[in-house]
Amino acid sequence: MADRTQFGLSAVDTVPLHEKVYLELVRALMSGQFTPGQKLTSRKLAKELGTSDMPVRSAFMRLQALRALSPMPNGSVEVPVISADRFSQLTAVRTILEGSATELATKLINGNNLRTIRRHCTELTLAARKGDIDDYLRKNYAFKFSIYRHCGNEQLIFLVETVWMQVGPFLRNLAMGFEDDLSLILDIDYHEEVVAAIEAQDAIRARAAIMRDIDEGAAHILRQARFPDART
Repeated sequence: MADRTQFGLSAVDTVPLHEKVYLELVRALMSGQFTPGQKLTSRKLAKELGTSDMPVRSAFMRLQALRALSPMPNGSVEVPVISADRFSQLTAVRTILEGSATELATKLINGNNLRTIRRHCTELTLAARKGDIDDYLRKNYAFKFSIYRHCGNEQLIFLVETVWMQVGPFLRNLAMGFEDDLSLILDIDYHEEVVAAIEAQDAIRARAAIMRDIDEGAAHILRQARFPDART
């Protein structure tokens, strides 16, 4: 429920529509709701979002500038299909940025924040045991960013988000090799170790755990996924 003023009025939402649309597409990219190679049109997304084409096209332009989407000749866009080399490079950047964000956040996270992080971790585990890759990816995104957003450095968060927009769709390949039992993904999942380190306020151990989680997941994808040679 919206906060009330002394006169009983509800606060007015001042976020512009084009920004809301952009943020929704960013969230979908980072949480793996789009797939590599998927074609997106402004008309189709506008219908789903309940808006006109204009704010969607505006979001497309911003996301192309960040290399999160690729332009198509007919005015639509494509979720990029990346090479193994580029995926490895993005993974290396992720470990540096997300390791730093986790280390900084561990020093700042309080009791309420920690309860939220623990809840996201539990929901992530349950999604894996249910065998729901879509929910697992959403919960993975929610868990990690519930940590990173407490790092106290907005520029660092922006850089992490920029990389996630590019790599998020490809994280769907985490499910490869676990088609019969997605819960086995927990064998390469170090979220519990991350939470334990944060609870102990051990920033160095938390950094190491999140980096291991990223590296193990990426190594699995590199073993299982099919990468194109020519496209980057």
